[in-house]
Amino acid sequence: MRLKQTYSSREVAALTGLTARQLQLWDAGGLLSPTIPSHKTDAGGYTERRYTPIELFELLVLADLRRRGFTISQLHQIIRVLQEQFGERLYEATGGGGSVQLLTDGAEVYARTASGAFFNLLKTPAQPLLVIGNEGLLKDLSASMRPRRRKKASGAETPYRGRRPDAE
Repeated sequence: MRLKQTYSSREVAALTGLTARQLQLWDAGGLLSPTIPSHKTDAGGYTERRYTPIELFELLVLADLRRRGFTISQLHQIIRVLQEQFGERLYEATGGGGSVQLLTDGAEVYARTASGAFFNLLKTPAQPLLVIGNEGLLKDLSASMRPRRRKKASGAETPYRGRRPDAE
């Protein structure tokens, strides 16, 4: 699929499953505004909102979260925390190569940083979660517990078959 420079509200509605009214309300409420907002024309009508491919992707993510039962207030909080705490857009955190990755269990939304820290964006976004069983520490521990092979000395400790020479 070839991406266009901008998408109309109708195209976005068809691609996301959102209604034109939802897009209008989300814009008016500040959840996600289009790059080119609707404005009054000289003829007395209004132009259609125009969304970039990144905004379209973000609307797809928001629509999916909304269908999973997250409230508009929670969606606002996710976007706000991503911007304020991590300096990232929703797009960057959901596939755009950002420094955080969003995860959900269907009830909460978490951010995982590149360093491995986890944050609950809906309950305590500034407090990292405690990660139990840090994989790096487990690898270090298992490496130190492996039995080490004995090095063979040069000829002196070669095992003898039968009787040992000094046993006579």
